[in-house]
Amino acid sequence: METKSRKLNSIFYANSYHPIQAGSIDGTDIVPHDKAIHRAHLCQKLSLYDPHGDSKATMDPYCTVFVGRLNHQTTEQIIHQFMSKYGQIKSLRLVRDIVTGASRGYAFVEYETNREMRHAYMDAHHAIIDDNEIIVDYNRQKLMHGWIPRRLGGGLGGKKESGQLRFGGREKPFRAPLKPIPYEELEKLGIPPPPEGRYLSRNQAPSPPRREKSVSDREEGSRRRASKDRDRDDDDLKSPVDNIEERHHRRNSSHRDDRSRRRSSLERSEERGSHQHDRSSSKKEHRRRSNAESERHSHKRKERDEYSHRHRHSSYED
Repeated sequence: METKSRKLNSIFYANSYHPIQAGSIDGTDIVPHDKAIHRAHLCQKLSLYDPHGDSKATMDPYCTVFVGRLNHQTTEQIIHQFMSKYGQIKSLRLVRDIVTGASRGYAFVEYETNREMRHAYMDAHHAIIDDNEIIVDYNRQKLMHGWIPRRLGGGLGGKKESGQLRFGGREKPFRAPLKPIPYEELEKLGIPPPPEGRYLSRNQAPSPPRREKSVSDREEGSRRRASKDRDRDDDDLKSPVDNIEERHHRRNSSHRDDRSRRRSSLERSEERGSHQHDRSSSKKEHRRRSNAESERHSHKRKERDEYSHRHRHSSYED
């Protein structure tokens, strides 16, 4: 009984979009219950909506968050100032009416990295901007398969007063199925069955989709893993004797390298010592020559002084 009660209080989220399923509180409806859902179902069935056809939607979806329920007086500057505390904003687009230019109450904010986008996704949800409690979600237009926007009868969320409630999203997730799931009918109509086995509590947030690796990235990763596996297998195939010899060889090589490095360092130190000795010897020789030259000059001056003294003395006597 406790397990059943816990399951009924649990919630789950849709990974792909189907209008009929989104119109049901537990994802088990097989017929649309309002005209908007019927219109969205026809758009999806006839492929009348292209999620990648918007020429203005040029942002990286894995780095972009959707910000909804904005005050219609809120400007781009206010949104930028508030959302920039979660990361470096690359671009921002406030959706406006084509004719009047008035804000339609939602915007798309692109961050520099996916990490910053996830930070805003987790922490900015239900924040207050200009007295309005906003909602923050990932870019479902590009990342949710089968997405149909609100203007065509799809979307997620909504208020009870509008009569167009949609479930399966972050704001209004599905409840656990309240009745047996009609698998056969859902399969005939092409409606995915509600997920089973993995439910979240109401204080948990679903993780946004992650970027899939390209074929080249996957091939490169598989090659690296295969190379590591081959090296590991080669090591395993070697006998214990081979492993011991290899370790001995590596150890001897390292010892030889150490000896060669020490020898080269000693040779360099000896060369520096010899150069210093040569420089000191040359300085001593230069000082010795300078002293000898100064003595020779002083001796010549003495001889000249004595000669001049004798010459003056002899001239006085005459």
